[in-house]
Amino acid sequence: MEVASYVLHRWLFHGVLWRLHRTHHDPAHGHGDGLEWNDLFSAGFGALSMGLIWLGRADPVASAAFPLGVGIAVYGLLYFVLHDLYAHGRLGPKKTKNPAAQAVKRAHGRHHQSLSKEGQEPYGLFLFPPWMGRRFERTRDRADGHRA
Repeated sequence: MEVASYVLHRWLFHGVLWRLHRTHHDPAHGHGDGLEWNDLFSAGFGALSMGLIWLGRADPVASAAFPLGVGIAVYGLLYFVLHDLYAHGRLGPKKTKNPAAQAVKRAHGRHHQSLSKEGQEPYGLFLFPPWMGRRFERTRDRADGHRA
């Protein structure tokens, strides 16, 4: 699921779907407060997951749709908890002493340093080079690619 997420995020969300995804990167769009246009992606993946589970419900063991739908649902739950709740503090700030969760939050913070459509690594949430999970000084690029 992480590879599919990386590909979608890198080449679709930061590509032809940037107008929707930009609301997630730009604090001027209410980042972290309420809903963002970007949340439509989560709703779409949830609907896809439910549809695949429904299609494979008659024979979950033999069906390719059922496990794929469950995989999307599990990834979506992990994404919601680690990305939305923890990394972005939606529904209030969250703290943890778990080093893996802290590394995910720091690596994702690197991705959010850029407000430009081109963005920057890591585009995935769980797989990234270890150095990206280390502490760093946050500086944010403006939408035009220059440092703020």
